[in-house]
Amino acid sequence: MIIKNAAVYTADFSPSFTDVEIENGVIKNLNKTEAEGIDFSGCAVLPGFIDIHIHGCNMADATDGNADSAAKMSKWLATKGITSFCPTTMTLPVDMLKKCFGYVADTMGKEEGAYIHGINMEGPFIAPEKKGAQDAAHILAPDFEVFSELNGICPVKLVDIAPEQNGAKEFIAKAREICTVSAAHTTADYAQGKEAIANGITHATHLYNAMNGLTSREAGMVGAVLDSDNVTAELICDGIHICPATLRITFKALGDDRTVVISDAMMAAGLEEGEYTLGGQRVIKTDAARLPDGTLAGSATNLFDEFQNLLAFGIPVKQAIKSVTINPARAIGADKITGSIEVGKNADLLILSEDFKEIKAVFVKGKRLV
Repeated sequence: MIIKNAAVYTADFSPSFTDVEIENGVIKNLNKTEAEGIDFSGCAVLPGFIDIHIHGCNMADATDGNADSAAKMSKWLATKGITSFCPTTMTLPVDMLKKCFGYVADTMGKEEGAYIHGINMEGPFIAPEKKGAQDAAHILAPDFEVFSELNGICPVKLVDIAPEQNGAKEFIAKAREICTVSAAHTTADYAQGKEAIANGITHATHLYNAMNGLTSREAGMVGAVLDSDNVTAELICDGIHICPATLRITFKALGDDRTVVISDAMMAAGLEEGEYTLGGQRVIKTDAARLPDGTLAGSATNLFDEFQNLLAFGIPVKQAIKSVTINPARAIGADKITGSIEVGKNADLLILSEDFKEIKAVFVKGKRLV
């Protein structure tokens, strides 16, 4: 199969008028050819988007205890241009987490939409004071044995930890050999944050949210992240979790390679206003998803809508594209197989109108799904 006559955003994330030849689900050639193919004149071909932090969508949730939830998420995400993802767990009893990990593992390799890289394990190793929409009753101190048991059920691609907690240093040293370790739901100050980064944390979960911010006299965890060139940072770009001006400042500070856009979406994404659940807790969706006390509870957005926001907020096109493709792929070590349009990588492609506003086609491992 050959995609022809489109502006293809190849490895340097700028447009090139070339063809994309696909064979056995991977990109075989990126040169112009005389062979016939699918005409996508007037379109832009981008790498498929990658959401490494998503709890749910379309009435499905990775931790709702239903065996088919990850499969439902996979199908819906593909309609929004997301070609791969990490189902993200919450702070729940370990037995419940084991069950949910098993369901995700059973789904991997059988997806009919976006494919699964592995689990993003957001809880339970977090600080009670910064629990956000997590259930404090099930928070645990860092426990590598629990982590290892869960990882044995389904591969963990990213694990969250509050680095100031007792046992965190030892946990980070071991877990970093298995997956990316992220600072999250933490009371850490700047010094504690920098120490954790020196110990092996290379990622920050939903920057600004559920962590100490940057102020004039204490830089906080946010400052530690911004001040560390080896740390990538998740950003929820729905315009609610972080205001547009702060997003512009942050994108400039982090640069092209460290911004990772995530949805942090829950099951209400794609659905009308009403009541839903997240991690066993009641959530009300209006302008955003919130607990009854007003606490933000994930989001109800998706990467495609966030990409539109980025362009509207004034984020440069190249950085916006990288933030939903290669940067999340690198953050979880998947950049050898996806995240950019290069020979030998999966043919995960999102074809948009020239103005990036309309989805024209979605290919996952060379199979057209939209």
